[in-house]
Amino acid sequence: MQKTKKSIAKRFKLTGTGKLVRRSPGMRHHLHQKTTKQKRSLSQDKLVSEGRKADLIRGLPHGL
Repeated sequence: MQKTKKSIAKRFKLTGTGKLVRRSPGMRHHLHQKTTKQKRSLSQDKLVSEGRKADLIRGLPHGL
């Protein structure tokens, strides 16, 4: 029986249709020098690209 990779489970979320969602990096510090448009864009979740998705799904054998 394969265990769930907890590092993957913490950082990614599986949608109802089977897509993986991730947070955008860059919202921790130096926010004063980023534009409002940049910060708004970074605050939205992004989809994981198809090329990386297969490896990540393998670390989540039982889903989330």
